[in-house]
Amino acid sequence: MHKLLRSTATIVAVVVGLIGLTLVLYTWQLPPFTSAIQTTNNAYVRGQVTVVSPQLGGYVAEVAVQDYEVVKAGQLLVKIDDRIYVQKLEQAKATLAAQKAALANSEQQRLSNEAKIRLAEAQIEKAEAVLKAAEANWHRIEPLVSKGISTQKDSDQARSTLDEARAGLAQVQASLEVARQDLAATVVSRQSLEAAVQGAEAAVRLAEIDLQNTEIKAPQDGRLGEVGARVGQYVSVGTQLTALVPEKIWVVANFKETQLSHMQVGQPVTFTVDAFEHGALTGRIERFAPAASSEFSVLKTDNATGNFTKVVQRVPVRIAIDPDQELASHLAPGMSVVVTVDTDAPGAEAHAGAKANTAGS
Repeated sequence: MHKLLRSTATIVAVVVGLIGLTLVLYTWQLPPFTSAIQTTNNAYVRGQVTVVSPQLGGYVAEVAVQDYEVVKAGQLLVKIDDRIYVQKLEQAKATLAAQKAALANSEQQRLSNEAKIRLAEAQIEKAEAVLKAAEANWHRIEPLVSKGISTQKDSDQARSTLDEARAGLAQVQASLEVARQDLAATVVSRQSLEAAVQGAEAAVRLAEIDLQNTEIKAPQDGRLGEVGARVGQYVSVGTQLTALVPEKIWVVANFKETQLSHMQVGQPVTFTVDAFEHGALTGRIERFAPAASSEFSVLKTDNATGNFTKVVQRVPVRIAIDPDQELASHLAPGMSVVVTVDTDAPGAEAHAGAKANTAGS
């Protein structure tokens, strides 16, 4: 009887051990329970949540939206008191008008200097003609004086006229040089005035941008989060007023590195959503992360120690949600999902190869 009980206990222990081993192999999907179906509950709905903030400071004059409201691109969200920025724009426009007037005056100066140059050139021609006549008169009288035909007074007068003609020519030549220098100075100053006009135009454009930025508008279609702006509140640059969640969403599933061996881009995916009583939706693998999640953490682990324990890493997999699904319109970033991938299903490369073979035949 004692031997019978002992053999029965041994058999029970062996059976329990085999059952435990079977459960472990099944839980970890080890042979002979290896499956092509890979599942993870470390998965979430993701979206591009945009924080809406002002680019300038001021008091909130109007809040045109409410929490969780659906908005369109360009729709007014919050308006900042624009009185200061309106006056800054008017001031910039006045400065621009003054610079343009200075540039127009420079143009008149250029035209005046060019006219002075032409006048000086005409006076030079006249002075050259007077000098030529004075030289001819001098050459006629000088021999007559030496022969006693003409008086010394006539010689002195002819000599004086010649000197005056030479001095007059030198004077108008100097006037021409002065007119040319004035023109050069006007041209140089015009470049400075043109630069000043361009600077004033830029200041006007900046003032216009600042005035436009007093109206904070939706950058794209989407749904708002909680609106934190209040009328009369002073906001500065970068103050978070609200958040905008666009309609485009996707799923990120963090699979274990041991689950990725047969996964491919384009493979079909099924996932259930916890918030919808595990309602099922479909999608496809879009791309894989370039590194494991641990590589993107702020504090990275240092495995170069004596007490090393290997930990299976997880790699994010981005999943595109198939269109035309009723439940998809109710998804929101942050929701928890359970993702299932059939790794035996063909991926995008297989589909492309099948199309190429069909076209070739």
